[in-house]
Amino acid sequence: MRLYVVDSFTETPFSGNPAGVVLLDSPAPEEWMRSVAAELKHAETAFVVLDGTEPKPLRWFTPTTEVDLCGHATLATAHVLGGEQRFGTRSGELVCTDAGDGWIGMDFPASPPSPVDAPADLAAALPGIEVREVLASPQRLLVRAAGPEQVRALVPDLARIAAWPYRGAVVTARGDREGVDFVSRFFAPAAGIPEDPVTGSAHCQLAPYWAAELGRGGELVGEQVSARGGFVRAEPRGERVALRGRAVTVLAGELRV
Repeated sequence: MRLYVVDSFTETPFSGNPAGVVLLDSPAPEEWMRSVAAELKHAETAFVVLDGTEPKPLRWFTPTTEVDLCGHATLATAHVLGGEQRFGTRSGELVCTDAGDGWIGMDFPASPPSPVDAPADLAAALPGIEVREVLASPQRLLVRAAGPEQVRALVPDLARIAAWPYRGAVVTARGDREGVDFVSRFFAPAAGIPEDPVTGSAHCQLAPYWAAELGRGGELVGEQVSARGGFVRAEPRGERVALRGRAVTVLAGELRV
């Protein structure tokens, strides 16, 4: 079986978000896929079946669990396969397009957040964050901070975040430099991901939120300010969000077990 490691939402190796991509000739047992993902230790590993079925069956696993939607591993898979792809997933059919000049477009379901009560230990979990707003979509808490410098400097209490009834938490603020509309970071310790370097699926939540806040239509640019960092271009389109990103392959080999 062919195995790749691809850095997504970047054009520079060893930045962006690394994902494993495994090309399967036929569906594989779930426990085996879990074991491979745990072995690779990336935030997500994608498993795509190339047996002639269209759309191509695609599943994603963290080191500990299967997830319903993953942007950077979808981008990585489309990059490996040449750009234009249709995938059948837990989140329905996902269409990837060649957007030119190395960019790949992805059509994902939108997940606009709604206001919720803050967890009782929010301040302890996110020290130094001046909270302006707390919202959530079904799987993610979204916390708006007063400024991007607070997002960059945050050292969260991951044990507290893991105990919340969400898959993870996004912390975001308005951008502070030319060409960047908003910044964010994403933490999902309960799913085996202390911090995800660049999270495409989180922008299904962030893009509709910031489009409304900024009073803007069209494409927005989000910068995920993790240690590796990366950029996601996102455009809300009603019940869908168009994402765009670049990717670079850093490893290609064979999986022999």
